[in-house]
Amino acid sequence: MSSQQQHRPKSRREIARRTKPLVCYAVQNLPPKKGGDELYSSLRTAVADGRATLVEKLEIPARDARSWKVPAGHLWRVVCSHGPQVADMNCWSLSDPKERFYSSKTRQIHATHLTTGDRLWSNMPYLRPLATITEDTIAYGFDEDGAGVHDVIGSRCDPYTHRLLTGEDFDRCCHSNLARAAKRDGLDEADVHDVLNVFMCTGFTRGTNQYFTKPSPVEVGDYIEFIAEVDLLVSASTCPQGDVSLACGGGGEPAVYPLGVEVYKLEDGFLQERGWSPSEVSGYGGNHGM
Repeated sequence: MSSQQQHRPKSRREIARRTKPLVCYAVQNLPPKKGGDELYSSLRTAVADGRATLVEKLEIPARDARSWKVPAGHLWRVVCSHGPQVADMNCWSLSDPKERFYSSKTRQIHATHLTTGDRLWSNMPYLRPLATITEDTIAYGFDEDGAGVHDVIGSRCDPYTHRLLTGEDFDRCCHSNLARAAKRDGLDEADVHDVLNVFMCTGFTRGTNQYFTKPSPVEVGDYIEFIAEVDLLVSASTCPQGDVSLACGGGGEPAVYPLGVEVYKLEDGFLQERGWSPSEVSGYGGNHGM
């Protein structure tokens, strides 16, 4: 090889292929959780330790959705109560539903799949934690296929895609279930947004990088628990795909189960004495240079 060839500038494609991946956001600079990690660690056992009282309990029927309100500083759980079942969950600020869960930014800040300690961020211009996961009894991690649980990479199943795949109308997709619940809450279909796929086991195939699912590892008694960082309206749909062991639009009749929801009030002063307060909207005031 000539010296000229040795010193030939590398192409951008070559640079990209040879460069190790760089985590896109300097997440170590994120504002810390109010009250600190010690507080959030203690929340994992607050119910078992008798520091929180059950104030509401409801059931999400199979192939349907229900909504509930969670005051700031309260805990809520989505519970596997009858059999392996996944849920598609939306969150809105109770005082202003234009502020809602932003799955894309949550994915960029945390990961493709969420677990204990991860926060559910809201959309711009608010961009603050709406909730934080305080416990995840599955704690699946990532398996040899790259699959994880509680994903923020997939959207919700919907009747429009179902129509494309099957030529049929179906009104019990998660999008439709959430739209009906939204209507009952004074919202509309446009307020339904990309979801947290609770209990869903997913990833991307190694060869083709396509979204895949596996049967959910959730078992009766498992739950995911959150603390509301602001007053929230939460809604969740029991997916008509059940544990999502069958492909959407591919035929078959999945087994589908209800899910439980529990809302807990922490004992008075538990949070405030440890420095917790509701999250605040973004302090950005630059007006985008206009």
